[in-house]
Amino acid sequence: MSKKDRIGEESVNNFGSKMIIKEYRNATDIDVYFPEYNWIAKNKQYNNFKNGCVKCPYERRSYGIGYLGEGKYKVRENGKKTKCYKEWIQMLQRCYDPKTQERQPTYKGCLVCEEWHNFQNFAEWFYKHYYEVPNQRMELDKDILFKGNKIYSPDNCSFVPKDINNLFVKCEKRRGDLPIGVTYHKRDNVYEAWCAKIYIGRYNTIDSAFQSYKHYKENLIKKLADKFHKYLPKSTYDALYNYEVEIDD
Repeated sequence: MSKKDRIGEESVNNFGSKMIIKEYRNATDIDVYFPEYNWIAKNKQYNNFKNGCVKCPYERRSYGIGYLGEGKYKVRENGKKTKCYKEWIQMLQRCYDPKTQERQPTYKGCLVCEEWHNFQNFAEWFYKHYYEVPNQRMELDKDILFKGNKIYSPDNCSFVPKDINNLFVKCEKRRGDLPIGVTYHKRDNVYEAWCAKIYIGRYNTIDSAFQSYKHYKENLIKKLADKFHKYLPKSTYDALYNYEVEIDD
């Protein structure tokens, strides 16, 4: 078969994307067109084309949503996945992996904005906003700046130390139908208030237990905001200081 005859040859890669040979210079130097994405993979090998091993950076390979895109931000450096890439994958996993949502049902209904489906866009935001706090793991949060938010996006997210983020983890199974921070002690017929595994006290009514929890948690949030004040972005610090616990949280 001549070089000319191979131009226009079609195949499907291992992800299921249609490919067409756009240019054929020799067996180790061809250009492959992906019509679904209007994108050309340049300088590829003909054998890889035939075996379906040519990839397109716009294929949504991560949980059917995320794609790598084109740009300067890398998935790996020195053979290891970058922190930025791991944060991006974990964010997608929380929102789009059914098994993860079975373990962590509070993520059901959460989404990643279209802009961040592209890893390059997320990475640009990441490197502008990520910071370190000594002896703390930094975690991507979506609902401190805007309470109740379920969409990961540039305007809604911030990085916070793990000690702060732990305060916003909800234990739905333990609380049942009771307000946040309140559990029922059946043997003694009383209500207990807990915050982040810290026992606050026992109370005769649901409301008194919740009010005790509310007071304790709001003060604890302010205390941690002050502790990390010099590291936190102003918007995050202000959101923490103004945070109000509500009975239907």
